[in-house]
Amino acid sequence: MLTFMIYAFFLLILNLILLFLGLTINKRSYKDREKNSPFECGFDPSVHTRAPFSMRFFLLAVIFLIFDVEIILLMPLTLHIMNSNTHWPMTSCVSFLVILLLGLLHEWNQGSLNWLK
Repeated sequence: MLTFMIYAFFLLILNLILLFLGLTINKRSYKDREKNSPFECGFDPSVHTRAPFSMRFFLLAVIFLIFDVEIILLMPLTLHIMNSNTHWPMTSCVSFLVILLLGLLHEWNQGSLNWLK
């Protein structure tokens, strides 16, 4: 337990050092108007580039992306279930699917899946 805490403390210190090193080396200018404007071969943009988009649609797309990645994580587990003699792979698969189902029900309850509002 002590070695884990020393390791975690070392990683925390290393991350903080790298963060402060990156912030001090960074030479970006965030207040430059020319850098923040879109580049169209030296001409002023003809169309407003900051067109609004539906934030609800974006969040729905992120939710589906997360669920797709989690389903992809289940694909290799099916081969492991077929080749295993124990019940552990099936139990872990079912518990993972239950967690996914609870997450989906939570998103449905919060109204995140209703994007036609």
